[in-house]
Amino acid sequence: MKSFIDSCWIHFPKSHLLVTSGLTVCLSATLALWPSKHAEAIRSLNFEDASALPEQNLLSPSGQELSTNLESLNSSTQDANAILVPEVEQAIAVENSELNSTPVPSLPWQEVTVKSGDNLTLIFHRAGLSDREVYLFVSGSEQAKELTKLRPGETLEMQINADQHLASLRYQPNRLVTHTFDRQEQGFDFNELVRTPETQSVFRTATIDSSLFLAGTKAGMDDGMIMETANIFGWDIDFVLDIRQGDSFKVLYEEQYLDGEKFANGNILAAEFINQGKTYRAVRYTDSKGDSQYFTPDGQSMRKEFLRTPVDFARISSPFNLNRKHPVLNTIRAHKGTDYAAPTGTPIRAVGDGKVIFAGRNGGYGNVVTIQHGQTYQTRYAHMSKFQRGVRQGTSVKQGQIIGYVGSTGLATGPHLHYEFYVNGAVRNPVTVALPKAKSVPEAEMLRFAQQTQPLLAELGYMANTQLALKDDFESVQ
Repeated sequence: MKSFIDSCWIHFPKSHLLVTSGLTVCLSATLALWPSKHAEAIRSLNFEDASALPEQNLLSPSGQELSTNLESLNSSTQDANAILVPEVEQAIAVENSELNSTPVPSLPWQEVTVKSGDNLTLIFHRAGLSDREVYLFVSGSEQAKELTKLRPGETLEMQINADQHLASLRYQPNRLVTHTFDRQEQGFDFNELVRTPETQSVFRTATIDSSLFLAGTKAGMDDGMIMETANIFGWDIDFVLDIRQGDSFKVLYEEQYLDGEKFANGNILAAEFINQGKTYRAVRYTDSKGDSQYFTPDGQSMRKEFLRTPVDFARISSPFNLNRKHPVLNTIRAHKGTDYAAPTGTPIRAVGDGKVIFAGRNGGYGNVVTIQHGQTYQTRYAHMSKFQRGVRQGTSVKQGQIIGYVGSTGLATGPHLHYEFYVNGAVRNPVTVALPKAKSVPEAEMLRFAQQTQPLLAELGYMANTQLALKDDFESVQ
């Protein structure tokens, strides 16, 4: 049999033998590149194992039949590859999926707290960073230079890579703003994230039994909101002399929440104060230029050109009296101002915009500041313990700005502020003098003013009536 096969094989045309050899090489290479159970089975086939192939085809001396056999074999190989390719693609997809789902470990954040006397270099050193890292960071972005003004107690968060280089830095100037600096090939990339707190309207009302602060505290207001309420009405009401038992107030204001917790107080939207039977109402209005102030319901400014008093909630120890007997000199000597008794160091504020024309020592006045307000008005503040830094002759000041602190310099028996008010050079009683008002809402904006403020005043009245009705219902049940 073997000799017969050999003789048949010898009689094959050379061209057929070349084609067969070429196909064999191609098939072997294909199977080697696609290792699967299907390919392994096909790779076990070879032309030296005659029992694995149909005998009649191998023994056929006909070139046509051999060609048909080779085409059949090629078709079988294609069918095997058709089964193989999807399996390989699926395996590659699974492998890629596993690679993508594997989390890349991120660098840990380490927190550094700013200490007294710290600078950015000392902070970076504590984090294990070099002077060069400080230089690269500060020069890497304009915003990074702001971190040279850090205050004690603030914190920085840093990511440092294995080479001890700063990868990222995070800083929160406040709870609403986060600044992030990410290292790039050239410098640092700066990003600012600003959070918006949730705002809720809150209504409070109280009746004064002993003091404004105690009444406000009982109503659920903090000291800052009580002071803001007093400041709104401070041009019309002297909270030292004018407050009486039975006075009352109502306030509609905003509270801001962050992550479900109160973050801060917002603006007072509308308020009402009843003092000695007289009602004062104020509403917040933002004009077309974006400036916000408080006005009466008819558009008159609550703000006057001057504050009524230069110190907050001080006690008048000696009123304006041109025939008063001087407590130190023991002679009749006009008391041309009002004395406000307050602890040493209590802030003294300028009652209006103006320019300091004198700041220094002046005989019995002790340390004194005199301010000129335009051509008509002048105010004087005496017996100061010290001046506010930067307040000197020629300095321009704004209404409410701190200019000094209560003391007892000069002819004084105790710490107090002596305050004088002049109109066209003539001294006037600062408690009773008529104060000029600031500008009111322009006629061209009155419609806009009404549209913005009427809903706030309506809400203030509605909340007050609702709370009163609830109180009456509760008392009737009792």
